[in-house]
Amino acid sequence: MNPGPWVAHSRNVALAARLIAEHHPHLDSVRAHTLGLLHDIGRRSGPNKDRHILDGYDYLQQLGYPEAARVALTHSFVIPDLSTLQGEWDGTPAEWERLRQALDSAQQTEEDRLLQLCDALALPDGFCTVQERLVDVALRYSVNVHTPAKWRAALNLKKQFDEACGVNIYRLLPGLAERLLR
Repeated sequence: MNPGPWVAHSRNVALAARLIAEHHPHLDSVRAHTLGLLHDIGRRSGPNKDRHILDGYDYLQQLGYPEAARVALTHSFVIPDLSTLQGEWDGTPAEWERLRQALDSAQQTEEDRLLQLCDALALPDGFCTVQERLVDVALRYSVNVHTPAKWRAALNLKKQFDEACGVNIYRLLPGLAERLLR
């Protein structure tokens, strides 16, 4: 319904999630791959900005996939607080309130954190460092007073997964080193 770079980005998120989950002691790599494919499904009805979070959550809930819906909701919230969204809300005030209520009731899991991390590792044209993705998002959506804390949380998330997997996760992402050295 809405082709665009979000499709290739989602494929890269899915691949990163599978590759990292294969090295993680408590995550299922097939499930992680599927959740990666679905994390931005709210963009299917776009063009939209942050409203895609609620659109994806609603769509997956309606289909009967509450865990995938939770990931569609939480993937943008490395800090589970609406004030950390970068950019202006492109939905209605009522939708903002529904998003707040859904986020407040979501119990984030290690899967949620994996997808938050993988969302920060994937561009449409391949893998990137967390720092590169954070700058990419800031350039597209702007920054706010919560951006430094969000960036610290994302970098800490990468460190936590490095430790849990016993490897620098950048080593697991095909083509990343070559892309950085271009």
